[in-house]
Amino acid sequence: MAILITGAAGFIGFHLSHSLLSKGFQVVGIDNMNDYYDVKLKESRLECLRGIDTFSFHHGDLKDKETIDSLFKKGKFECVINLAAQAGVRYSITNPYTYVDSNLMGFMNILEACRHNPVKHLIYASSSSVYGGNKVVPFSTHHNVDHPVSLYAATKKSNELMAHAYAHLYGIPTTGLRFFTVYGPWGRPDMAYFSFAKNITEDKPIPVYNYGKMERDFTYIEDIVQGIIKLIPLPPKVDETWSEVQGDMSSSFAPYKIFNIGNNQPVSLEVFISILEDKIGKKAQKTYMPMQPGDVLKTYADISDLEKRINFRPATSIEDGLGKFVDWYQEYYAKN
Repeated sequence: MAILITGAAGFIGFHLSHSLLSKGFQVVGIDNMNDYYDVKLKESRLECLRGIDTFSFHHGDLKDKETIDSLFKKGKFECVINLAAQAGVRYSITNPYTYVDSNLMGFMNILEACRHNPVKHLIYASSSSVYGGNKVVPFSTHHNVDHPVSLYAATKKSNELMAHAYAHLYGIPTTGLRFFTVYGPWGRPDMAYFSFAKNITEDKPIPVYNYGKMERDFTYIEDIVQGIIKLIPLPPKVDETWSEVQGDMSSSFAPYKIFNIGNNQPVSLEVFISILEDKIGKKAQKTYMPMQPGDVLKTYADISDLEKRINFRPATSIEDGLGKFVDWYQEYYAKN
């Protein structure tokens, strides 16, 4: 099976590509290699993939319609996994138009390409950020998500709506995955766990927002990857019995489905920092700060739907996951 992975040089895209290639899939990757964070890290990820014969890479941007159309015509992809997006809640406060270009225009080009090519399954990245001001936990895909608190979240909710329209109009099976704070080796430097590790290692203070009174459903990268792979051969079908009255916001009369993919075990920020300190072998210098615009107090994934669909159950504890991240971090930056 030929699979297109957008954002292949990104954190999740890299790990997913590597795992699929090890299982014998043919993977075509595309990434614009932007400088939102360290491009050298993205290049290092790609170097790990380029030595594999069944991998090919294209340097391009999703907002370039001609590039995307050409890629689809040549590739004849059976499955498309869209992981390319402008990430980051805080960055969306200061750079809003970047999110419109990448997350809306880029995704539109993917949908149009799927419309005009025989794609059997489109899987795309949504985010736990869509839950916004929701106070009911655990967050369920059956909850309403019409109150985003950042533009980033609004673009991800928009992706879900766009996917539904194309699933309905053109019969494209679409699966949206709401990721919950993914972490692990080769991660994103803009994420808190990564910047915390850097600052603790370099004896610099770390900003602890909302004075540490926050919780996150940290999900290890390998658990995420295995969940995505199990979903590839399971495109959603039309639910003939669907009724809005029943309150199922995650499925539809179209071939459309939304899943939470998280650890189902929130960890407080203070506990998280203490585990990271233990793995690094140093104490953090904490600078306590107020809540930041766009942030939420807690994320907590209800993964019961995904458990029913693919028997999804995360296997990596926060202690083991952070241990693996720190081991990678220390080895990688000792060389770089």
